[in-house]
Amino acid sequence: MSSAIGVVSGYLGAFTRNDPDSIAAYVSEGFRNEHLSELGSSCVGRLEYRRRLPHFLAAFADRRYSIVDAVDQTRDSCTEVAVRYRFEATYEGQQIEIPGVMWFSVRDGLITKRIDTWDSLTFLRQTGQHD
Repeated sequence: MSSAIGVVSGYLGAFTRNDPDSIAAYVSEGFRNEHLSELGSSCVGRLEYRRRLPHFLAAFADRRYSIVDAVDQTRDSCTEVAVRYRFEATYEGQQIEIPGVMWFSVRDGLITKRIDTWDSLTFLRQTGQHD
């Protein structure tokens, strides 16, 4: 496993704890968090990202990201990591299991960018918000 994949794996593993500081410690000051799914919300900066984490952690109890597959490529002192994942959690009493893909940029041991694409329709169906 490359060191960048290790950083990403540690970051995703940190979500199992209810500690926003532990999660935010994996990202750079200028971190760009981009959501490409319709229900996602993007932000820029570690402080803004950290500010949003408690809401996410409260909304999705017993959350866990499982890495299905990961690949990496290094260019110009930055490593890009693509991760296919499965997100499992309890949302408003409903068990959910959502597939997705994240693309990370890792530099100097910190995540500088995350692009997240997950299946919004599966989420809506599993939570009874769509037929």
